[in-house]
Amino acid sequence: MTTKPAATPARATVYGYPRQGQHRELKKAIEGYWKGRVTADALRDTAAKLRRAHWRQLAGAGIDELPTGDFSLYDHVLDTTVMVGAIPRRHREAVDGDPLDGYFAMARGTQDVAPLEMTKWFDTNYHYLVPELGPDTVFSADSTKQVTELREALALGAAARPVLVGPVTYLLLAKPAPDVAPDFDPLTLLDRLLPAYAEVLADLRAAGAEWAQLDEPALVQDRTPAELQAAERAYRVLGTLSDRPKLLVASYFDRLGEALPVLAKAPVEGLALDFTGAAAANLDALAAVGGLPGKRLVAGVVDGRNIWINDLAKSLATLGTLLGLADRVDVAASCSLLHVPLDASAERDIEPQVLRWLAFARQKSAEIVTLARGLGRGTDTITAELAANRADLASRAHSALTRDPAVRARTEAVTAADARRSQPYAERAAAQRTHLGLPLLPTTTIGSFPQTGELRSARADLRTGRIDTAGYEERIKAEIREVISFQEKTGLDVLVHGEAERNDMVQYFAEQLTGYLATQHGWVQSYGTRYVRPPILAGDISRPEPMTVRWTTYAQSLTTKPVKGMLTGPVTMLAWSFVRDDQPLGDTARQVALALREEVNDLEASGTSVIQVDEPALRETLPLRSSDRPAYLAWATEAFRLTTAGVRPDTQIHTHMCYAEFGDVVQAIDDLDADVISLEAARSHMQVARELAAHGYPREAGPGVYDIHSPRVPSSAEAAELLRSGLRAIPAERLWVNPDCGLKTRGWPETRASLENLVAAARTVREELSGR
Repeated sequence: MTTKPAATPARATVYGYPRQGQHRELKKAIEGYWKGRVTADALRDTAAKLRRAHWRQLAGAGIDELPTGDFSLYDHVLDTTVMVGAIPRRHREAVDGDPLDGYFAMARGTQDVAPLEMTKWFDTNYHYLVPELGPDTVFSADSTKQVTELREALALGAAARPVLVGPVTYLLLAKPAPDVAPDFDPLTLLDRLLPAYAEVLADLRAAGAEWAQLDEPALVQDRTPAELQAAERAYRVLGTLSDRPKLLVASYFDRLGEALPVLAKAPVEGLALDFTGAAAANLDALAAVGGLPGKRLVAGVVDGRNIWINDLAKSLATLGTLLGLADRVDVAASCSLLHVPLDASAERDIEPQVLRWLAFARQKSAEIVTLARGLGRGTDTITAELAANRADLASRAHSALTRDPAVRARTEAVTAADARRSQPYAERAAAQRTHLGLPLLPTTTIGSFPQTGELRSARADLRTGRIDTAGYEERIKAEIREVISFQEKTGLDVLVHGEAERNDMVQYFAEQLTGYLATQHGWVQSYGTRYVRPPILAGDISRPEPMTVRWTTYAQSLTTKPVKGMLTGPVTMLAWSFVRDDQPLGDTARQVALALREEVNDLEASGTSVIQVDEPALRETLPLRSSDRPAYLAWATEAFRLTTAGVRPDTQIHTHMCYAEFGDVVQAIDDLDADVISLEAARSHMQVARELAAHGYPREAGPGVYDIHSPRVPSSAEAAELLRSGLRAIPAERLWVNPDCGLKTRGWPETRASLENLVAAARTVREELSGR
């Protein structure tokens, strides 16, 4: 059916773009600066070149309005902290002395000063640095970055729109500073913060901004009446400023809900809404409030978080309906394209027809342009694109890759008994203590050890044929021997093999399971300079052969101490992949769980007595709306139990989670029925231990005493003090001592020193307990 053109030509835009560059040039420049090999000027020059390249790519694709300010050397929330002058007191001297070094000190810490806490950006795998605020926080505007980048884009002759984290979301994401009462509410600082935003907006207007975007994704979550009133007040104040650009308030990741009428009535010129997935409910909600008469609507109809091609006809139908609900309708992705890789055309190892199912940032930009043209000029102008899109969608739907009857039959045969351990925890714990013979406050690590340049070179040499498989495996064995030897000498109680053979905790397994696709260049930022290549979960999942047994068994042959088998759990296998969107997530999770269950059982049969199944994404994947959470938690916890429930009572099951807010999922953590859980706690000052205690968590736990996302080495006294804090919440007979997370990204010198201090701290506290 032919669609007539809109009365006003639709514009194509995006909210943000991948920062790293085609070859991760930004990562290399930043890490070179940290190591003293790249100057500050050279780093800034690399960043400016990448920004210009991104803008040129977008403009060349037909994007009418470019985003500015979304580019970051580490994190856009940290950039906002700098913009409003909310520098923590402990970092003020460093920032005043050298703003660039001070910026990285806030992100990574120094040997003497701890960094800001880091946690997940809503339900994504991107991590942001948490603002620390208190009653004495004084805000002061610094628009240097925002104005500079706007001027850079305007100098290219393009229309540009600065993108800022909105003031309400900024405060809702913040936490009380460590020296502030924990019940302090940062939102009480709103009236103090708004003048800083007003000054930045005035500076942007003076620099040539016609529009400015204020991102308020926190408003898609459940919000109290007081929080909604704060949003109303914020945009009443900012909307009535006399010296500002036009304001576009953006939300994404879910439906806007109770906040929609608040923003629809606000004196701002436009709203940007997500219309993908659960957020498709925004369409009916927008109609229910009478639309946005006199306002601009930017419609996020292209999924900015997944990599499947858009259903253009479906999106055009949504856009056509929206035409009657706003003064003008423009087209965008549902959120920043930060969350997808840069360019699918760079992939050479994916079959060409399958590659046509995929859309990375560049391809999504093209889809947005196509939809804007079809909306603004009529579908007759995109006939060829619509036909090709229909063919590609049909190809995927009918591909043998997507459906395996054997996998589906096995999944349908699962019963409730398959997801239950044979004995309750108390009986298992007694059997495990007898079997393992561990001391009080047992020490361990989370799994990975440093991935050295030599290891990465060995993998590259294997890929290019410079060494054969036998030569590569000898290098891996040598690394495992070194890791086991170090752990024994240091005095750790439960050892790991170090994961030398693994490229990534999800990708490694995905490459050995059917139904997954791997990319060569699909890098996505997780935090700072940490980039991952999420695999693509394209079809039904099965395990052709054991994946970890060989290396775990080899490591166990080198020591009499227990060596943990290390697996990534089913929820994290989904969350850190680009998951299929053609069936319910719970069905996919069950398929992955059954494949992992085979691996767990094979590890136990090979003599492995401790098996860790990591689920760091359990909290991350929690739906943003509370009404959607029970269904998610039901299938997520069942998938974990389905993975682990087939072992003997004396086999100890561990799990691990990191860098998330755990208070919302404490019951779910309990429902996993793991014997031991290790969690991030160092940056959050043992908050999670207190949350577990308040819940009455009955099992063993290891709240981390070593923050591995910072290069600083914690002293044994510091680790001991954190351990004592943990003991105030968790009894000694149920407390483990471990780092916050795996050690893959750390160097060997700091790893050695930190783990030696960790073991020393455990011995000190054991002696204190013995003395009592």
